[in-house]
Amino acid sequence: MEPVVVIGAGPQGLAAAAHLLERGLEPLVLESGDGPASAVAEWGHVRLFSQWSELVDAASRRLLEPTGWAAPETGYPTGAEWVEGYLAPLAAALGGRVRYGAQVTGVGRKGRDLSVDAGRAEQPFVVHVRSSDGSEERLEAWAVIDASGTWRSPSPLGADGLPALGEGAAAAAGLLDHRTPTAEDAAGLAGGHVVVVGSGSSATTAVGLLARVVKDDPSTRVTWVLRRGVVGNAFGGGDADELPERGALGQRAKKAVEDGLVDLVTGFRTERVEVEDGRAVLVAEDGRRLAAADRAVVATGFRPDLSFLSEVRLDLDVRLQAPAKVSAEVDPNVHSCGSVRATGAADLAHPEPGFYIVGAKSYGRAPTFLALTGFEQVRSVAAELAGDHEAAARVDLVLPDTGVCGGSGLFDAPEEGSSGGCCSPTPQLVQLGTRSAG
Repeated sequence: MEPVVVIGAGPQGLAAAAHLLERGLEPLVLESGDGPASAVAEWGHVRLFSQWSELVDAASRRLLEPTGWAAPETGYPTGAEWVEGYLAPLAAALGGRVRYGAQVTGVGRKGRDLSVDAGRAEQPFVVHVRSSDGSEERLEAWAVIDASGTWRSPSPLGADGLPALGEGAAAAAGLLDHRTPTAEDAAGLAGGHVVVVGSGSSATTAVGLLARVVKDDPSTRVTWVLRRGVVGNAFGGGDADELPERGALGQRAKKAVEDGLVDLVTGFRTERVEVEDGRAVLVAEDGRRLAAADRAVVATGFRPDLSFLSEVRLDLDVRLQAPAKVSAEVDPNVHSCGSVRATGAADLAHPEPGFYIVGAKSYGRAPTFLALTGFEQVRSVAAELAGDHEAAARVDLVLPDTGVCGGSGLFDAPEEGSSGGCCSPTPQLVQLGTRSAG
């Protein structure tokens, strides 16, 4: 029988392989990078807000323990520590079932393009792969699990979802960065002006890091830009967040604003980027201009790369580009509760039998994904592929509450508390008005 092809050797892809092996199925993991969890390695300096016990998959643990590996039990690792302490040993335990430098360029059905119904489900999948040496091949698989993530598909700076005018030129000049800065990066910006755009964890991480630079060198200026007209849930849930470090992350950013270390600009939707004297000037749709910046950290989220899935029949939500049943749980336009239900094979299935999108990519453009979510997803999908429908339907996980309410009402609402959320009231936040840059 052909293998189950798993796209991506990140946390969920490797865990999927471990679950498949445990179920007696043969996985083949295709990783475009030159090592395990290559995307995680790129943000290796960032500390996770999940602790070790929430970052190790159960089947992976069972695979590793006979090798003498012991799971770290306490603390919050950085991405690099996660790779070194768990993901790299897991990939080594999987051995030749993981191939590096193997970029998937297309997935389809053998002898059937997207439009053909006849005999489609009986045909194996074909997976087109380009190796790092430029050679190409076509592999056959009886099922495909796409765990490729979203890291290499960052959303642009432009508020309309398209690159802002001039964004490409500014990026080429090294003035825009989609990465969370390292401590060394931040220190190198001392005395300059840094703009952070975004409202998620990456943005609050960057804001907290840069606030420390301002403390050491008050001549440094940091401007934090939110597209929404109010602060909303940008500061997170604080003490109400069931992941304490996630709550603390937002509260540190809030304190940086309250202490005057960071200037907050709300309702700023970038239309264009101008390069002036080697610095970037962000201009909003309403004509406001920020002071010229030495660097702009673009933490506007990520989106799924669907380009290599054009011949696969997908059922995706039109807003989030996530599997339709998953989107109902995570869509910030309609989902206002802080808790999210765990999702399994039934939620992740598509009209193409045997094809599943798991991990961060299964959330599309939504920003709330946790490693725990992915581990539960791949457990359920492996059970379904092995024919254990009862185990696939079982939910073995309750996800931690964020402690905040979202909802579309916060995007342009004139007052806080207008989200119409279904959970407990959002923690009281400081209302900071829109300001122009000087």
